[in-house]
Amino acid sequence: MKFYVIAGEASGDLHGSNLIAALKNQLPEVQFRAWGGDKIQSQGATLVKHYKELAFMGFLEVVTNLRKILSNISMCKKDIEAFKPDAIILIDYPGFNLRIAKWAKDKNIRVIYYISPQIWAWNTSRVHKIKKIVDQMICIIPFEQAFYASYGMETFYAGHPLMEVYKKFIPDPNFRKNNQLTEDPILLLMPGSRKQEITKMLPIMLEASLAFPNHQITIAALRVIGSDFYQQFITTENVNLIYENNYQLLHVCDLSWISSGTASLEAAIFGVPHVVCYKGSSISYQIAKRLVKVKYISLVNLISNQPIVPELIQENLTITKLCSATEDITRTSSKIKESYKKHVVSQLGDGTTSDVIAREILSQL
Repeated sequence: MKFYVIAGEASGDLHGSNLIAALKNQLPEVQFRAWGGDKIQSQGATLVKHYKELAFMGFLEVVTNLRKILSNISMCKKDIEAFKPDAIILIDYPGFNLRIAKWAKDKNIRVIYYISPQIWAWNTSRVHKIKKIVDQMICIIPFEQAFYASYGMETFYAGHPLMEVYKKFIPDPNFRKNNQLTEDPILLLMPGSRKQEITKMLPIMLEASLAFPNHQITIAALRVIGSDFYQQFITTENVNLIYENNYQLLHVCDLSWISSGTASLEAAIFGVPHVVCYKGSSISYQIAKRLVKVKYISLVNLISNQPIVPELIQENLTITKLCSATEDITRTSSKIKESYKKHVVSQLGDGTTSDVIAREILSQL
């Protein structure tokens, strides 16, 4: 049996790698060809293209890189046809993957979509298209099943894959020492995984961090971004750059400033009080502002349906407001941690997501 997997971001690479491992465990002879990252490749998949070549954030960025995106889509279609998979597994990354799904459906290739596009946030009408082109939709956020059911579409939910990652996590007792961190409190900066968002948010985070001299300022960095890119924004001493160690960092940190996305949910699972930040190009933001239909941008607040963590979006992401919000969460950290457990983590499953999903995929095939 052969699967073609497409993941366009770091989180998709992580969850895709775990799903591949689970499928291999249940069907050892299975073969994989993929667009993804190092983690998917480490599970034995033949990697066609790395996600770092695919990351474009916001409407303006997509438009300016449209030729490259269309070229990638064309290349992907030809590669799928040559591989002749039994099914394709599309992981999030909707701008690219929904195009591939429509094409694959027309070619009578089975389409499995893992990690639903967040159409409930800004374009609910796309559910009608998804019903036609996706054979098996696998959700990872609790309320998504009810959303799709309201449109007459059956989906599958087995918890959030972050819980299985957390379940496997082993704290490193020497992590602080090995990374030149003292026992002082740590303020963790998580400015995102794309250069565009890092450029917009990291300078504000670094400037605001000066108001917290008793904290060690630490940036959760990515090797694919590169040290030089981060260093151009660092103008003071004693700022730590630590690469590819987000879970160890979340385990030891006291507070965090996080770009909106999966990292906010990870912080909640680890019990870290945080402020969610977002700042994009003004044109992309104005377009998104007119389309987005949800009250919150943080998964923590969306899942709980209440503002557990503060959100500072676009013009509200200022040094003054970031400092003020941080002081607020410091005063209420115990209440925030309790809310995480009660209203968020309790809905995310028991950490067996990939195994359950692998069984479901194979049973349908």
